[in-house]
Amino acid sequence: MSIAAPSNPKEITLRGIILGILITLVFTAAQVYLGLKVGLTFATSIPAAVISMALLSAFKDATIQENNIVQTIASAAGTLASVIFVLPGLLMIGWWAHVPFWPTFGACAIGGVLGVMYTVPLRRALVSQSNLPYPEGVAAAEVLKVGMASRAGAAEGKAGLRAVIWGALTSALFAAGAAAKLMAAEVSIYFRTGAGATAGATGIGASSSLALIGAGHLMGITVGVAMGVGTIIAWGVLVPLMTSLTPAAAGVDAAGHALGVWSKEVRMIGAGVIGIAAIITLAGLAKPILGGLKSAMETARKAKLEGAVMDRTEMDMPIYIVGLVTLIALVPAGWLLASFLQGGPLMSLAVPLVAVGVGYILIAGIFAAAVCGYMAGLIGSSNSPVSGIAILTILGAALSVGFVGRSVMGPEVAQALIAFALFVTTVVLAVAVIGNDNLQDLKTGQLVNATPWKQQVGLLIGVAAGSCVVPPVLELLNHANGFVGAPNLDAISNEPLAAPQALLISTLAKGVIGGNLDWKLLGYGVLIGLALVLINFLLKKSSNDKYSLPPLGVGLAIYLPSAVITPVVIGAVAGWVFDRAVEKRAGGESAKRIGVLVMSGFIVGESLFNVALAGLIVLSGKGEPLAIANSMSEGTTMTIALVVGTAIVWSLYRWSAKNGRAVHQQ
Repeated sequence: MSIAAPSNPKEITLRGIILGILITLVFTAAQVYLGLKVGLTFATSIPAAVISMALLSAFKDATIQENNIVQTIASAAGTLASVIFVLPGLLMIGWWAHVPFWPTFGACAIGGVLGVMYTVPLRRALVSQSNLPYPEGVAAAEVLKVGMASRAGAAEGKAGLRAVIWGALTSALFAAGAAAKLMAAEVSIYFRTGAGATAGATGIGASSSLALIGAGHLMGITVGVAMGVGTIIAWGVLVPLMTSLTPAAAGVDAAGHALGVWSKEVRMIGAGVIGIAAIITLAGLAKPILGGLKSAMETARKAKLEGAVMDRTEMDMPIYIVGLVTLIALVPAGWLLASFLQGGPLMSLAVPLVAVGVGYILIAGIFAAAVCGYMAGLIGSSNSPVSGIAILTILGAALSVGFVGRSVMGPEVAQALIAFALFVTTVVLAVAVIGNDNLQDLKTGQLVNATPWKQQVGLLIGVAAGSCVVPPVLELLNHANGFVGAPNLDAISNEPLAAPQALLISTLAKGVIGGNLDWKLLGYGVLIGLALVLINFLLKKSSNDKYSLPPLGVGLAIYLPSAVITPVVIGAVAGWVFDRAVEKRAGGESAKRIGVLVMSGFIVGESLFNVALAGLIVLSGKGEPLAIANSMSEGTTMTIALVVGTAIVWSLYRWSAKNGRAVHQQ
């Protein structure tokens, strides 16, 4: 397979578009499930690039630029699915009983289109004329280069496809074992701390999930350590302390006591940590963003005066097209917001609310796209604090719409204002995450001599495809499982999905508009967050930026259940050990990349299995359609889950190392 001449490469092709859309559909469904279960998503660019190269290798005229367009289209899956960090909030507050297709599609599509448009003028500032590292964008480019440039690269591409398939199959089978009740869905232990009236309680849990192990591997050791610290703070300090101050009710065991206090009090402290860490992180980005934009505008002005001829690799969408599309997109945005208010208690305020909503989408969207784009360049899209953007966005939206509706405030009006703020935030979040993804993809394109405007068109195609998938998958999961904190009137299963970010965002919106936010617990979280920011600053300074302790990772671990965080931490440590073990061996770098693809397969396989399981729950009307009656004790099923999960991870790490050596010998 050869790289086409850079003067006129084959880029946007029908086969590439079809393949990109198919990968987008699969990964978007997987991302929606993973985000609703654990509040985390993963970057899809690299697995999409590997799958593309393996499948397009059948065509002799395939080019690196064509494969790049495929991963650009598919990367929309890892980003647009992030709207589920907000949308389930509309179900949680009882505004929606079901997920309507067109409003959800519209919010995703309009936000996604604006996200592309807003970041087109930022490309020169933050990509071609910037020294930002773009770790994930560079990694995707390296995968494309290796896969296209040599026989060994082609062999690695095929091994990578096998890695994704093996990871997906094993994680799906593992999830099926838990669904069949042949092993425990969670391994946990809870116990009392002390005795008498002041006895506290705590414990630890770990979900039987290879997807979470894979997520930990992909997030890396730095975030893994931060989450480990957060788990210690939550379950080693806060839960024992606060349960000792809140005696258990009669008949409540240690698990019920610990989990009850954590859910009502400790996670609000975690929300405070997340909020202040996000604000400080974003504030620290203001100066470099403004400096980069100023430099780019100055460079563009000089180039225009000198009449420089623009190279193909510097051609963005024409600015008049960008402006026109932006203005046109604001029209359906206004219509979408107006239809959202139709027939509700806010009809009398529809005009000012729609004006505020459209203005907020325009202004906050530009800011969010710029900030998220910069963060993609700085730390990669997977590690960008999207939760922080969502928190700040909902606070601004709630304050804005609350100000408009203060004159007619009442219980029904308050609920409607909260719903409207959540809907506006959904659109802004779509703008932010697609802006984040667009600039990362453009960095990959720069490194493989792609044409920027063609990538921008490719991402628009991915936005359209992803927007079609989010609503039906979200409604399927709502019908089958429902969400924690929602009425769950139509849910069949008695195991609702956590949707942790959506619960936090809706809680903040209710607190701001209703005036009943628990500021004391949030304040404790802010103090802990400030201490963590200081520790992180001192750690980075003393180690010359070699080590860090991201406060957002710590806060997320306090906020999320230990059953979710523990396997993520284990995956991060296991991935670090694996990388250290193979890096100095022959084929070590190939083994690392194959290991990443196995872990991506873990996420895809388990997530798609659970989406399919949701469909089976709906069709059968049974909450546990795959359950097999057995007499095994809880301890036995936990042991089986632990042994089988460990064996799978160890075996596939060994397989990755072996294939890395085999590729090296090609």
